[in-house]
Amino acid sequence: MTQEDGSTLLHHRTVFDGWRSISISLYMTLVGYGVLVGIPVISTAWVNLLGFSEVEVGRVAGADLGGLSLGAVFTAIIVAKVNRRYLVLGAVALAVGANALCIAMVDYQQVLWLRLIAGIGSGVYTAVAVATLGATSKPARAFNMMLFAFAFSQALELHILPQLSMSGIYMVFIGCYLFGLLFLHWIPPRPVEKGLDVELDVEDAGGGHHTEHQHVPAYVPWLVLGAILATYINIGAYWTYIELASAVSEADPDWVGKVLVWTSFCSILGCLVATVISNRFGLARPLLVTLVLQAAIVVMLAGGINNSNILISVFSFNFLWIFVDVYQMSTVANVDHSGRFAALMPGAQGLGQIIGPNIAASILAMGLGYSGVFVMCAIASLAGMSIYLFMYMRLRKAIPALADAS
Repeated sequence: MTQEDGSTLLHHRTVFDGWRSISISLYMTLVGYGVLVGIPVISTAWVNLLGFSEVEVGRVAGADLGGLSLGAVFTAIIVAKVNRRYLVLGAVALAVGANALCIAMVDYQQVLWLRLIAGIGSGVYTAVAVATLGATSKPARAFNMMLFAFAFSQALELHILPQLSMSGIYMVFIGCYLFGLLFLHWIPPRPVEKGLDVELDVEDAGGGHHTEHQHVPAYVPWLVLGAILATYINIGAYWTYIELASAVSEADPDWVGKVLVWTSFCSILGCLVATVISNRFGLARPLLVTLVLQAAIVVMLAGGINNSNILISVFSFNFLWIFVDVYQMSTVANVDHSGRFAALMPGAQGLGQIIGPNIAASILAMGLGYSGVFVMCAIASLAGMSIYLFMYMRLRKAIPALADAS
């Protein structure tokens, strides 16, 4: 990670850099985030196959993804003290058990609580994986690999899940969790504890180099988590309701289904472009622009949905979603390798995912329609941008090399 001013963030290899550790962690993130990336078609299945109302779907999606947050927060508290393999075993037991019960129990109230339990299991599972990736010597690269993999897993989910029954969808999740247990021993059981410090290789006036340690203010990772929360309120509401909103619009349902699948590959392009841009301009400034653009492409649907603007909006949303995640995750990776804040990232994402769909459900319950939902999504994106702008301005004064780190 080289800065334009000649400073370089230095990294040291750890036990987490082995290919086995990285491979199982990448797999676990894809499984743990499975409901999050597949929520458009899962939400539609809850409506079409179980008969849930649009408001109930928002509550159930919020419970599932809110459980993700609760599980991640719990994991962040104990991940430095407990064997990570035991955490994964417990998480799989919760997720598999709750998904299995969902096959037999289809009443709204039952499903609501079971999805919360399944979400808690997935939150613990995902947080362990993300914390393990965050503990590598080059966490930003590890997170980029994760997001590249997401592009393919998202497209696969959006293509396969609509063809399955509700029970079939739950069975897919159960099978994925159980398969991962075969490689449980690949997970390093204990973290390499580090503090909130960055190590900079700085070029001095004489042309030589010296290593400089600088303590990162405690508010930095917390601000990032706050911004992640705000951006995922937008993502959670938009992604939960985009297919349902299209179903009652002028857009052709078959066209929308194809758009959701094929535009998920925009994530690949998004990763590539985000990496190139961040290497040139750092993380913060492109992120600020990205969040403004994301607000614009979301609010454009407030005036109505048709085949043309749904293509533009979903294409841009997938492209910019990856931009946001690349920059946010890399920012946390730059300031903390202990795994504590990395484990909290799924917590912030999950909390946004419970708040977003529930606010959207309340907006629909008040009769404000999907136009109100999309306006709310845009406001949430701009709130995240405001937090990052405040953090960027503060870091420009305190640690300029970190403020424009790539």
